Amino acid sequence: MYREKVVVPATKPYITLEGAAGRGATVIEWHDRASDPAPNGEQLRTYRTASVTVLANYFTARNISFKNTAPAAPRPGLQGWQAVAIRVSGDKAYFVGCGFYGAQDTLCDDAGRHYFKDCYIEGSIDFIFGNGRSMYKDCELHSIATRFGSIAAQDRRHPDEKSGFAFLNCRVTGTGPLYVGRAMGQYSRIVYSYTYFDDVVAHGGWDDWDHVSNKNKTAYFGVYKCWGPGAEKVRGVSWARELDYDSAHKFLAKSFVNGRHWLPADALLA
Repeated sequence: MYREKVVVPATKPYITLEGAAGRGATVIEWHDRASDPAPNGEQLRTYRTASVTVLANYFTARNISFKNTAPAAPRPGLQGWQAVAIRVSGDKAYFVGCGFYGAQDTLCDDAGRHYFKDCYIEGSIDFIFGNGRSMYKDCELHSIATRFGSIAAQDRRHPDEKSGFAFLNCRVTGTGPLYVGRAMGQYSRIVYSYTYFDDVVAHGGWDDWDHVSNKNKTAYFGVYKCWGPGAEKVRGVSWARELDYDSAHKFLAKSFVNGRHWLPADALLA
């Protein structure tokens, strides 16, 4: 267990963090939340709460966990209680066998191309958020929501941006009711394929964030061959698309993150 804040600066590419005995034994944790004071007396705000911040390119993490131990908000979405376990702002980051633990805003998938394989991600409100171009394969997305929660809030702001979250062969478990995606950005893009949904999905499944900016007309929310007792609710709004293979295939391959040009051999074979 390592209790400290860690920053991997942009000047240090090709860093690997690897747990010696698996993600359950090797953990980096800290406890900042957004309303806590920074050294200058101002509030930290969300992005600076991260227990681990990755600014470098070509970062790899294997069999290690990242945790923010700040307590969960007493009410869902309460301002100032955001507490990030890891912020990933560098390009070409690879996580395999890792754990991410927090409540509101656990994993800041901020910017760049990222690939998550066999990971466990836990939280309550928007516990995966940002404007990354990322694929999550064979991951468990576990909600600890009390009154309501949400998995992913994606922040794509322009139609020509290539960012988005692609969830492939994942499992959604825990407590609800739970929105599977929220339109953080005007052109938010989130797709679930071959994913199991436990009976925790909120009525309608998706949320357009503020209900006033008509993001439901520009967001790209898609579902392809998902299953489980909560899967029907994921198709619960007219603007969540039921994809066919032709429209889904680009979210099914590592080419979504240009993976064949930078992922290591073990990721390409999996």
